[in-house]
Amino acid sequence: MMRFLRNFFIFVCVSFFLLSMAGLSLSAIDRTKKNETYKELEIFADALAYIQTQYADQTKPKDLIYGALSGMVNSLDPHSQFLTPQEYEDLKVETEGKFGGIGVEITIKDNLVTVITPIEGTLAWDAGIETGDRIVKIDDTVIKNFTLSDVVKKLRGKPGTEVNVVVWREKESKLHSYKIRRSMIEVKDIKESKILEDHIAYLKLVEFTEDTPSELDIALKDLKDKGALELVIDLRNNPGGLLDKAIAVAERFLARGTLIVSIKGRDPKQNAEYKADFKSPIVDMPIVLLVNEGSASGSEIVAGAFKDNRRAIILGEKTFGKGSVQTVLPLRDGSALKLTSSRYYTPKGESIHEKGVEPDILVAQAGPLDGKPEDEKIKNEEELEMIFENVEQKKPDSQEEALQKIYSKDAQLSRAVDLLKSIRIYKSLHS
Repeated sequence: MMRFLRNFFIFVCVSFFLLSMAGLSLSAIDRTKKNETYKELEIFADALAYIQTQYADQTKPKDLIYGALSGMVNSLDPHSQFLTPQEYEDLKVETEGKFGGIGVEITIKDNLVTVITPIEGTLAWDAGIETGDRIVKIDDTVIKNFTLSDVVKKLRGKPGTEVNVVVWREKESKLHSYKIRRSMIEVKDIKESKILEDHIAYLKLVEFTEDTPSELDIALKDLKDKGALELVIDLRNNPGGLLDKAIAVAERFLARGTLIVSIKGRDPKQNAEYKADFKSPIVDMPIVLLVNEGSASGSEIVAGAFKDNRRAIILGEKTFGKGSVQTVLPLRDGSALKLTSSRYYTPKGESIHEKGVEPDILVAQAGPLDGKPEDEKIKNEEELEMIFENVEQKKPDSQEEALQKIYSKDAQLSRAVDLLKSIRIYKSLHS
């Protein structure tokens, strides 16, 4: 064991030495900091030795190193994370749009595990979990001082098994308990793509994954072929995803050379500006972009780019405010570090982090977004019979009646459609 500790300490020291020899000029302050780091590493090596020799149970060196790395990274911020080889593989699967679990995006906010959004169409969404819910208990375990990784492990499991999730909903000052059956979560990036009415198209993006840009191209072509003249893009409850895919979505509606987002970190080498470079963007179609408090990260990049470049009218509610960049750095044994390396800034230089994007037009949402009617309780057999009679006699809704039902349950979408109609009327008056 002492040989392991000595080799580990030598490895870390040599790593620092090689880094300094790779062309980095060190000031006196830099050298002082390095000397301080070496001293702290000696303390770390001493602690490892004590654990190996004095701890009651036998321990494995790798487990101790993984635990130390996890604690070190978790002390930085809620979004940084040490990933074991298995967790790293799971992360790669997630970005491909298919993974196991109940279907929630979570973060640490105010030291509590907080739901960014339930993913639409998943079991968590159907059960009634909402954006902003604080997860306080999973099965018999109270979730206090847990890392995101630990919470994810508890939520995931074999498809078909059940998990009980207790959340605290602050706006109601009430606990809610949900029993949810785990399943394979398959995220379809574009949930809906259709013409609503009078050449007004509707496109709902659920997440930004590897396939999002290609799926978007297919959907846009189909909508244009069907005569779309205006467009509602729905990013409500879209938790984000891959940075480059969010940028790819934005650039399909912005002129080439238009600034989409800038990234700034402590290291100037991490600073970058991302500009639109799509060959044939749609730049003249009026757009209303729908957002809410469940719109985060990549969704906020798109919203910020559209707002600052005056490309679309942003309508809905203020977004979540997740504006930090995480870089995944693979390690030699298959594990990885997921580190917050920089922050997002909108084209006008505004930080998104913990602020969100304010909509141009604030419209609160009343009622469910998925169009589901509220639970109806059947009181007796007579009422049940009446329902079936109505079903048998009822004629299918006309297109206008179907739309009115959708709009009555979705005030934000209704306002967006009215806004696009108003823009068309205004243009016709000045043509």
